[in-house]
Amino acid sequence: MATVSAPRKRPLADRIPVVSQLRQSIGLQRGMLIAGLVLLSLFILTAIFAPLLAPYSWAQQSVNGHDFGTQQPPNATNLLGTTVSGFDVLSRVIWGAQTALLVIICAIVFSIFLGIFIGLVSGYFGGWLDRILVVIADAIYAFPSLLLAIVMSIVISRGQSTLWGGILAAAISITVVFVPQYFRVVRAEVVRVKAEPFVESAKVIGVPTLRILVRHVLRNSTRSIPVIITLNASEAVLTLAGLGFLGFGIEATAAAEWGYDLSRSVADVTSGIWWTAIPPGVAIVLVVLGITLVGESLNDLSDPRLRRRRRAAGVAPAPAAVVVDVPESGEVAVPYSTDAEERSS
Repeated sequence: MATVSAPRKRPLADRIPVVSQLRQSIGLQRGMLIAGLVLLSLFILTAIFAPLLAPYSWAQQSVNGHDFGTQQPPNATNLLGTTVSGFDVLSRVIWGAQTALLVIICAIVFSIFLGIFIGLVSGYFGGWLDRILVVIADAIYAFPSLLLAIVMSIVISRGQSTLWGGILAAAISITVVFVPQYFRVVRAEVVRVKAEPFVESAKVIGVPTLRILVRHVLRNSTRSIPVIITLNASEAVLTLAGLGFLGFGIEATAAAEWGYDLSRSVADVTSGIWWTAIPPGVAIVLVVLGITLVGESLNDLSDPRLRRRRRAAGVAPAPAAVVVDVPESGEVAVPYSTDAEERSS
């Protein structure tokens, strides 16, 4: 009897989401991904090391008994000048990165867990629960995210936000808006995966439902999640900036926030004072650009037509591995292509 050996397990580098895409990228897509990762890394490092990088606190108005002054141009004490409130512009920009990162983390954590859970349950069990959740998800799309953020800000902190009040207002509003996107994507994948033979085999041999959901269905239904996460992150930054610009964000003495600084600098621009508006504006643009470049690159690399071009060029991508249960013999990895178009080619 001939023995069939299971394929070798893929290297760890090929299983890390962004690293694996970077290894697969070519040409312009690789350049976009690298540029996005550089901007995103600078943003994250700035946020983490803000206490070390910022020359002053976000609400500091003097040093050694000497006041900074208001709307002062760039000088040796204030490298990017001061705001109309007498805050150091450079310090506000650096500390604002930390506030933006906290909002991104909260929004993603809230959205991803709730959206994946609802999509998994709805797609696997179907029936009346699935129909109700689909209708609710479609209805939520009618709510503008910024308007919902304003309402949540008023409900949570009555429009006068502390650091965590403003973060939660933006994160919760973004969660409500983005949960339907996670839900629809995960649900579609779950509906497809649950009809595959390895899921049916697991049911036949008596594998518990919870293990099937987590071990087999969920692991093969989340390939599009990284793309949605990047959209969620950029929307979080813009929503927080919009709240601050409209006066519903975080108070200046509670934390630094780029949208608030932009709103305070509108009158300065007409007077020729550029240094209060350009730094926070550029910070928002660079962060959103970096996140968008990463998201667009991941979206392009998930396109099966790209993999077909790579095969035509002689670069064969590694097959995905699906873990199935085999009675009395442990678990084996079975090569499985999750793309119907790729299987037919």
